[in-house]
Amino acid sequence: IRFITDTLKPFVDKTFRTKTEREHTGIGGSSMGGLVSIFSGLIYPEVFGKLMVFSPSLWVIPKIKLGFLDFFDPQETRLYLYAGGDESETMVEHVSKLRKRLLKRESLQGKMKIRLSINEQGKHNESYWSDEFPKAIEWLFFSNKEE
Repeated sequence: IRFITDTLKPFVDKTFRTKTEREHTGIGGSSMGGLVSIFSGLIYPEVFGKLMVFSPSLWVIPKIKLGFLDFFDPQETRLYLYAGGDESETMVEHVSKLRKRLLKRESLQGKMKIRLSINEQGKHNESYWSDEFPKAIEWLFFSNKEE
């Protein structure tokens, strides 16, 4: 994550014509990349204002502790969470719990906007994630809707 924030993003911003501000900067991924994207946005809120998280590997850390957030100054962030009902027995439950815990977090009150999308037939693969991608981009970057 540090490489992306300290080396790659500054290089891209210097080399290409980008909107460098956090409200125009997002990170996203699926499975383990989804888990990394969650942490990237929570640890570097000054860099990432948009998080696209598909089927995160929350089973790796099912009891994720959010206490580390007390060390950061949360900023307004949009998080698009997606899960498929046919991925595992716990995917939808884990993603729903994560959403609930983030929204309950006192330091994030009024700062975290979360859209949760569930496809009951969704499996843990790129075909389902690619179907969800345009919806996520639309909501993250072009919509004023809260949830």
